[in-house]
Amino acid sequence: MYRDFGTILFLVFMGIVLIYAPLVIQKLLAPNDPNADKLATYECGEESEGSAWVQFNIRFYVVALIFLIFDVEVVFLFPWAVVFNELGLLAFVEMGIFLLILMLGLAYVWRRSDLDWVKYNVKYGRGRYSNLYKKSQTIKGS
Repeated sequence: MYRDFGTILFLVFMGIVLIYAPLVIQKLLAPNDPNADKLATYECGEESEGSAWVQFNIRFYVVALIFLIFDVEVVFLFPWAVVFNELGLLAFVEMGIFLLILMLGLAYVWRRSDLDWVKYNVKYGRGRYSNLYKKSQTIKGS
């Protein structure tokens, strides 16, 4: 009985060692030379502008969630396609219903224009897209 607890204790110990050993080795061997260039925020080759404590538009999160939902659901198509010949007509009908639900969801999101990355009719539009907002308003007004 105590042998089982010893195995668990050994596995917990090895888990701790395998997590902290690389961190300690890195701390001992890695060069530590912080400077302004290394501590600067790097964002896809773009120069940072302003503070990092800005509020992001909820659109980024909505688009990411919509992508994840459709991406994960499409993953269900691959196992079904592999065994399609063995499943028969019932599985074909079920997958048709599944795809119909996916298409309805996509049409709903598209109709609500939640797939548009930038909406120009935002009152608080500032920053990089503020000029586009002003241009679109002048074009609509002319």
